[in-house]
Amino acid sequence: MGRLWSPVAAVTCHWQGETNAQIAVSLSAASIVPSQPRVLVQIYKDNHSWRLIRESRAFAANFLRPSRLDLLRRFGFLSGRDTDKLAGVSFRPGKTGSPILQDCWGYLDCRVVNIMDGGDMTCFLGEVVDGQTLSDGEPMYWRTARREMPSQWNDEWERRITAQIRLSETAMRHIDYTQPPFP
Repeated sequence: MGRLWSPVAAVTCHWQGETNAQIAVSLSAASIVPSQPRVLVQIYKDNHSWRLIRESRAFAANFLRPSRLDLLRRFGFLSGRDTDKLAGVSFRPGKTGSPILQDCWGYLDCRVVNIMDGGDMTCFLGEVVDGQTLSDGEPMYWRTARREMPSQWNDEWERRITAQIRLSETAMRHIDYTQPPFP
């Protein structure tokens, strides 16, 4: 499954004065119509960003440059409940109000048009309202980042993902099929 992962995307969001950033579980194209681009992003329900995206109905996918392993760790290993993950990071508000990172490979600013419960996570379907490629070359990919991270970061990641898998194994069996997908 790891070979199916998308480029590393820092998903940013803003709601009622709160901002956050996290590394997406997965992000993929969800439209072949050039005039109506859409993406699908998966966010774990226990992540701080989940509520902000659900309430604001918006997010931005900021694709990291390969040289920004520091942002991978900052956005992927810490919780926005415990720290302001965007403190000291240059960004501007996008058209949806979601933060657009100034030092990223490129971004997609999205308005949520639908959601799907996955038990442990939610799939947010986003209509792209703005986007741009800001760098030459390729964005960061997880398989490359794992090889370049210090061994202690890899160890920390393994501990975190093992704990998340234990939580997900139970939560995946509890999808609420009775609720409409979008209130």
